[in-house]
Amino acid sequence: RVKQSESDSEPREMALRACGFIVFRLADSLPPPDNIEYLLLQTSYGKHHWTPPKGHVDPGEDDLTTALRETKEEAGLGADHLRVVDGFLQELRYEVQGRPKEVLYWLAELRDPRTAVTLSDEHQDYRWARLEEACILAQYKDLQDTLRAAQTHLQAREDKQ
Repeated sequence: RVKQSESDSEPREMALRACGFIVFRLADSLPPPDNIEYLLLQTSYGKHHWTPPKGHVDPGEDDLTTALRETKEEAGLGADHLRVVDGFLQELRYEVQGRPKEVLYWLAELRDPRTAVTLSDEHQDYRWARLEEACILAQYKDLQDTLRAAQTHLQAREDKQ
């Protein structure tokens, strides 16, 4: 039997936890599924990567509240602008500077596709992009997979209507 070292019994470092929304809008001018456009924000720091609105959970805050607060802060889109889509929640796990990070994404439709996006100073640009362009901008495979899962979820929902 292998002796367990002390380090095995120590509590694991808490993962950083962030929550956000895959925000989409339906463009009137195109038939589905080409009418689905996703909101991506370009960071004003680091490598200027593109990401959906998201941010860290504040103490005592639940995950969905965090997602709504961060989307309001980063894109100017509040709960009154969004319709949360039932049955979609993606959890991404990866490392940032050697620390584990978890990101939860819900899916939300922008009620009025003409609503303006208002960026905070955390981001320098935004884009509404159809799936393929969004995946090119997103760069990270797990985020690309999340966008594809959102598209699949929306198309399945469309098929039922």
